[in-house]
Amino acid sequence: MRKRYKILQQVMLAGTIGRRALANVLSMTERVLRAETELLKEQGLLIISASGMSLSEEGRMVLEELEQLGPLVFGNSELEIKLQNMYGLQQVIVVPGNSEQSEASKRELGRAAGLLLKRVIKSGDVIAVSGGTTTAQVAKYLSLPGTIKDVMFVPARGGLGESLDYQANTIASMMAKRTGGQYRLLHVPDHISEEAYESMMQEPSIKEIVEVIRHARIFIHGIGDATVMARRRKTDPEEVRAMVAEGAMAESFGFYFNRHGEPIHKMKTVGMRLEDILKIECIVAVAGGPSKAVAIDAIMRFGHNHALVTDESAALEMIRMHEESGHHGEL
Repeated sequence: MRKRYKILQQVMLAGTIGRRALANVLSMTERVLRAETELLKEQGLLIISASGMSLSEEGRMVLEELEQLGPLVFGNSELEIKLQNMYGLQQVIVVPGNSEQSEASKRELGRAAGLLLKRVIKSGDVIAVSGGTTTAQVAKYLSLPGTIKDVMFVPARGGLGESLDYQANTIASMMAKRTGGQYRLLHVPDHISEEAYESMMQEPSIKEIVEVIRHARIFIHGIGDATVMARRRKTDPEEVRAMVAEGAMAESFGFYFNRHGEPIHKMKTVGMRLEDILKIECIVAVAGGPSKAVAIDAIMRFGHNHALVTDESAALEMIRMHEESGHHGEL
């Protein structure tokens, strides 16, 4: 069953794939694979044509149901258990591949996080989302059963400086449209001066939406490298240099963290504060790729994430870093 599940999963990731290529990916002989794929074809789950294999609509549905049961049926993978123990997380999902090099892996990150959210969202929930390319992928794959009602999606904070497709506002509205939920937007810049912050927080409409955001039950966020994110946000170069000197390694939910997961640089942002994050019931981090391993590690050490969705390349790099630090003192 595990073997057939893996076959369906890889075919779904590839879209269409030939038997030889699939055998290589799964480290399986073509003879064994032929027998399994013929059986899946007879069950109406695979379509086999001259151009290769693809999933039928029924195959897609079966795969989605299996994934909901994944950990129950197959147990967690070794990588997932290692990361869970390393950071004391309630749940870890590791998807195949390297999302920095493969579009399919990046899509799979979004899909896996979407499935996880589907399991945890309840009627009446407020879900806060951060901006970014990975959370935008989650929005594409999020669906909810019709029994779940009155769900509200909100941006975690203002973010009018970033590219429109990856702003938290855009992602919150996409998630709401895909699930039939509601959404509220927050039209304020990402980083503002103390005076602007004070006056904005006096605005009744902003005050009201910020109250909603600060009482979210679920928060889904990406993780970025500190300097990359600071530049993307057009942060003053002097400020970036000061942050790096302070040891900033990672950025998440508008804050910068050092490698021990300590917040070291807070900017005035309208929306969720660090103290609100500490009270949230369910926090899901989604990030992959080996270059993000240091940043993911720092945010996990911050210790207020309940679930991590990542890819194999980041997971292996994080485990390697931990093993090295165990042998040679602190990282």
